[in-house]
Amino acid sequence: MPTPSTLPSWRQGGNCPTTVRSHPPAQQRSRGKGVRYRELGAIAHRQQYSVVVTGHTESDRAETLLYNLIRGSGADGLQALTWKRQLVDEIQLVRPLLEINRRETAQFCRDANLPVWEDSTNHDWRYTRNRIRAHLLPALAEFNPQVEHTLAQTAELLRAEVECLEALVDAPYQHALDDWSEEQSCWQRIDRCQLQSLPLALQRRAMRRFLHQFLHTAPNFDHVEKITGLIAAPNRSQTDPFGGGAIARVEGRWIVLVES
Repeated sequence: MPTPSTLPSWRQGGNCPTTVRSHPPAQQRSRGKGVRYRELGAIAHRQQYSVVVTGHTESDRAETLLYNLIRGSGADGLQALTWKRQLVDEIQLVRPLLEINRRETAQFCRDANLPVWEDSTNHDWRYTRNRIRAHLLPALAEFNPQVEHTLAQTAELLRAEVECLEALVDAPYQHALDDWSEEQSCWQRIDRCQLQSLPLALQRRAMRRFLHQFLHTAPNFDHVEKITGLIAAPNRSQTDPFGGGAIARVEGRWIVLVES
């Protein structure tokens, strides 16, 4: 099995350039993933690559859906590992193996006599994802032996539905922001009258985008529900503070973000 120190010599037979980076262990696995993606983006930029390809499989997609479901994610989180997304400017992250499960990739490596480099943290039970892989998925397989495939299919259905909802909300959201001007001392404002005729699902999506765009943090369910409630609320209604010390308040036809 290759290690960071032996990787350069191990890959020489494949005539493949290699870059090795070391970082201190992250306290949270999600932070480690962020570091890896930033490094991949930086390497691709330096080498003038337009695509970064990862080996995520159908099994990873099923695990991610369950992980996000347990955390209380909505459809955006449950769509779980899309086929393609933007990594950084002008560089795409592509996952071509999402229809192949981990057993199939392992068998391919055995048949081709390819060494497998396993992440040593995969057996650290402090990580929720590892417990999902080792305990939850096998338990669910007793009810449905094809549970990984079924969950991956659900993620694929949700991916298309999320894309549809994003397309439907884009025009009314942009139109609601068009009339904004830097009056008073607000950070940003949105015309709630433009949103009142939308279905609740699109109202929530518009307000979540509004919070994410201007507070630069990922809003939780309670944040989205509180600000969505302002669309039809009486004048001068307001929310509790969001992260970063901001509140949303109704001022006539506007919902404004202001410092609390």
